[in-house]
Amino acid sequence: MPVLCPKDRKHTLSESLLEDSLAVQCCPDCKGTWIPAENYETWQNQQPPAAPDPARLSQPLEVDFHQSPYDAKAALCPECSSYLARAKVNWSKPFFVERCPNCGGIWCDRGEWTILERLGLHRTIQVLFTQEWQAKVRHHETLEQERAATIDKLGPDIATQVFALAQLLEDHPNGDFGVAYLMRRFER
Repeated sequence: MPVLCPKDRKHTLSESLLEDSLAVQCCPDCKGTWIPAENYETWQNQQPPAAPDPARLSQPLEVDFHQSPYDAKAALCPECSSYLARAKVNWSKPFFVERCPNCGGIWCDRGEWTILERLGLHRTIQVLFTQEWQAKVRHHETLEQERAATIDKLGPDIATQVFALAQLLEDHPNGDFGVAYLMRRFER
């Protein structure tokens, strides 16, 4: 039985390889990639251990990535027809990786595997779907928004000094005294 693209359910997926040893199926039309769970687990077990880091999501990458127009479209698992669960990857151009909650297969729209690889997340995709990971990503997003707001309000020169002082105080065993001093200075 042919395996159809989970996005349009019209095009038959064709056999291909990722990483020279990860057997996948690709859509000739949208260029998305279906990674069967068994293939991914076999490939994953051959890789060195990985610990994904949400902070990597804000690092600049030299990647020519254009979000797929199919990224926002709901998809059905090509193996068991369950709706695919989505995990947001909050990179500079956010996108969704999809995974079947029933059989564990993974769908990457065009270009998403490359981003996951560059971010060091391709070996631990299942982690992206955990509440713990999503909470870490939201926390990191909040810190980045706070940092951007600080730069906006104080300007880049003073903000850089504030960030450096914050790091010094955080690393110092009595840094809380410095924070308390600054807070008292601004009480009115």
